[in-house]
Amino acid sequence: MTQAIPMVEIWRGSILESQHMGHACICDAKGDIIESWGNPEQVILPRSSCKMVQALPLIESGAAKAHGLTSEHLALACASHNGAAIHTDRVNDWLSTLGLADDDFRCGPQIPDDRDARNALVRAGAQPCQCHNNCSGKHSGFLTLNRHLGGGPDYEQIDHPVQRATRVAFEEMTGMTAPGYGIDGCSAPNFATSVAGLARAMSGFAAARETSLRGKAAIQLTQAMIAHPDLVAGEGRACTELMRAMGGKAAVKTGAEAVFVAILPDREIGIALKIVDGGTRAAEAAIAGLLVKYGVLDPKDPVAQKWMHGPIRNRRDIVTGEMRFSDQFLGNQLAH
Repeated sequence: MTQAIPMVEIWRGSILESQHMGHACICDAKGDIIESWGNPEQVILPRSSCKMVQALPLIESGAAKAHGLTSEHLALACASHNGAAIHTDRVNDWLSTLGLADDDFRCGPQIPDDRDARNALVRAGAQPCQCHNNCSGKHSGFLTLNRHLGGGPDYEQIDHPVQRATRVAFEEMTGMTAPGYGIDGCSAPNFATSVAGLARAMSGFAAARETSLRGKAAIQLTQAMIAHPDLVAGEGRACTELMRAMGGKAAVKTGAEAVFVAILPDREIGIALKIVDGGTRAAEAAIAGLLVKYGVLDPKDPVAQKWMHGPIRNRRDIVTGEMRFSDQFLGNQLAH
């Protein structure tokens, strides 16, 4: 099949109200496709779902070791965080150890998604800083790599040594030459790949071995994400809640415009999916369903039920509908 398929449906009572189309792919330890839905060769921008790939040069170059980075630093390098104090305090400490400041970032300021942090800014009459940007951990990693490589200050530029190193790692992990790139919300290049290429990259993390530098780096990043789910996203977020619920069985990461990936080390498989209309709720439901299907998430866990099905409530807290998987996707397997 070369077209997107219906994946997630929104039901209100007995009426099918909305439908999200998408693509998904599962790759094994060899990078081969073992299952797919829609078009696995669909070219997409992975957005923030590939941050662990972008962080590989940070470790492989020796920069992480030279600067004494811990698993918390590595989790933040992979993060799309809420801008809570647990995130910004660590990012600012990281910058300080480099002798840098907020102005050295190239990601731009962002109003934090964390309510307490947002309210604190409002009460103080202050503006958000670049450290509040959900990508500030990734950019701290870029700045660390840049310090190690001796590059210029504009590390986000496509021809900068930091981004050249990132592209090499990305193409090697996806197993294909990037057919193009876009500029991400944080101003860094985001290289395109196929859904299968992204799943292949995740399977490379899942099947990594300590016998190579790349394998050691991939393991470190996966373990950092699993160890610090609160740093990868934040309270109330799918990434954080799903990783907590799985108890170390998988690392998951969202990306803007409804991309989601998963790394399953015990199964040595990688998962990638893209919802065509950019609907985040559908991407979150679909990844939760695939985690259940592949045995790393208990379908009865309240977290699984929350992200797979909702339910959808109105302003009086009355259940008015739910999400369901289409029969073409997981509906026949994960009916509840």
